[in-house]
Amino acid sequence: MITVLIADDQPVVRQGFELFLAGHPNIAVIGHATSGKHAVQQVSALRPDVVLMDIRMPNGDGLTATREILARNGRIDDSNVRVIVVTTFDLDEYVFAALDSGASGFLLKDTDPEELVDAVITVAAGGAALSPRLTPRLMAEFARRGTQRSATRTTAPQHDLSLREMEVVQLLAQGMGNNEIARSLEVEQSTVKTHIGNICRKLDVDTRVHVVIWAYRNGLVSS
Repeated sequence: MITVLIADDQPVVRQGFELFLAGHPNIAVIGHATSGKHAVQQVSALRPDVVLMDIRMPNGDGLTATREILARNGRIDDSNVRVIVVTTFDLDEYVFAALDSGASGFLLKDTDPEELVDAVITVAAGGAALSPRLTPRLMAEFARRGTQRSATRTTAPQHDLSLREMEVVQLLAQGMGNNEIARSLEVEQSTVKTHIGNICRKLDVDTRVHVVIWAYRNGLVSS
């Protein structure tokens, strides 16, 4: 059972998300939060698998709350809590700020119920979720930044990743979860988790999403 905490200052949004998720037999909403500070408290008390986090809330915004939650719970791939930022705003700066805060996904509030459910399941399994409307823009921006860096770089980006770890990076960039990567590489899921943990350690990043950001920014994958 995937447990979910919904953090949003609007009751109608909290109730709507809970209604969307209630129809899935393997998802249970175990709590609500009405502010960023309240979300941090609720995560500590309830230990949900996934938090649906609004950005603009009183008494602590969602991005600050996300950073605090993930800092308290260590590296996201070693933790039981993952955050999906859900907001009305689709401005690029919000998307990048959410991902830089350690979120595993970014969805818009008008996301279809099926997409919301799929995102919760994907993120709970260790994957990343981005609103389909945002993905092309985000990947294009990553690719643009990577191209700009490549044009000014005289040497290849330095890293200690093995060939297999680079394969994992490529598959992460395609949005695959641990199960899909394991099937693609014909290895056990535990092996995939080990690879991702090693990649995060070598790149000094906190989440699998940050691995993808690193890869795009350094021109190692393209959109």
